[in-house]
Amino acid sequence: MVARVLIIGAYGNFGGRITRALAADKNIKVLIAGRSQAKCEALARELQSSPNLPLFHMLDITKDLAEVLAHLKPDITIHTSGPYQGQGYAVAEACLAAGSHYIDLADGRDFVAGIGRLDALAKSKNLSVITGASSVPCLSAAVIDHYLPAFKAIESVDYGISTAKARNLGIAAARGVLSYAGKKFGLLKDGASTDVYGWQELRFHNFPGIGLRALSNCDVPDLALFPARYKTLKNIRFGAGLEFGWMQMGLSFAAFLVRRGILKNLDSYTSLMLKIAKPFDAFSRGKSGFFMRLSGAGRDGQPKALTFYLLAEENDGAYVPAMPAVICAQKLASTTKPAAGAYPCMGIVTLKEYLASLSTRKITFAEED
Repeated sequence: MVARVLIIGAYGNFGGRITRALAADKNIKVLIAGRSQAKCEALARELQSSPNLPLFHMLDITKDLAEVLAHLKPDITIHTSGPYQGQGYAVAEACLAAGSHYIDLADGRDFVAGIGRLDALAKSKNLSVITGASSVPCLSAAVIDHYLPAFKAIESVDYGISTAKARNLGIAAARGVLSYAGKKFGLLKDGASTDVYGWQELRFHNFPGIGLRALSNCDVPDLALFPARYKTLKNIRFGAGLEFGWMQMGLSFAAFLVRRGILKNLDSYTSLMLKIAKPFDAFSRGKSGFFMRLSGAGRDGQPKALTFYLLAEENDGAYVPAMPAVICAQKLASTTKPAAGAYPCMGIVTLKEYLASLSTRKITFAEED
């Protein structure tokens, strides 16, 4: 049986990659949706040679979601229209009411951590509501789960993502990450909750084949989820960064102005900041990277540490946050579905599955002791 998969924001930065990947699956019929009819039509024409002819429909989730869901009758809905910071669960609730599984790419801490409020309803309908099907917490949890057997106790996790281009984020994702710039949030340090500020504490990490990249504090769902999932953790730190160091330093300074109350926020300047960044895309090397440093006690009780890298070239880094939704949708379309209920995307996608989904891209992985 062919599963009908509705993709909200199907032509967007991440939505387009998800749509194209799923359109190639003979077990899936993609339903393209978004607010622009011209963009929906253009993507549908591009995918005319797909095993199952795609359909498209205009959709504004703030106006006609229930009506479109009733008309299209999707088996699975993928919500890619962020930012999720400040969003409620109206889309997920509408999907449950329509009898559709739900997946999103949310990276909003409160949004992902709070999805459990829909758990009982999802279970009563035998449906899955999966949030955070993206780099965090899906990839980060998959890396820890993969290496967990090598440790007696993982005590510290230090990791980060450096993008090739600021514009690779897309305007919605950029607005999301800027929403907490200069704002206070908590993370686990030395076994206790400690307050830090978004896009502050500038530091540097040397990525193999990429070089030195600047990173700053970012608020992600992992900071709320991992201490409960990995009981031995005493420290967790996540940073994100841009390819050009001067952009990172400028962003860090702007976040400092928010922290001091000189600016109210940065997310209202998202479009302007992306316009400023656009001319410099021509100087990008197209390389991005993810690293995760795990440390603690090995199986023999002795100190142990290792670092995992995911390294992308030719601007293929944008596939890293896109592919978990593809994998989850394919699993929901199969006979071995993820459990019913509402939960973050952890323990659903293995690192092996993740890497396999990226194998046709200019993306490699490496390990270091």
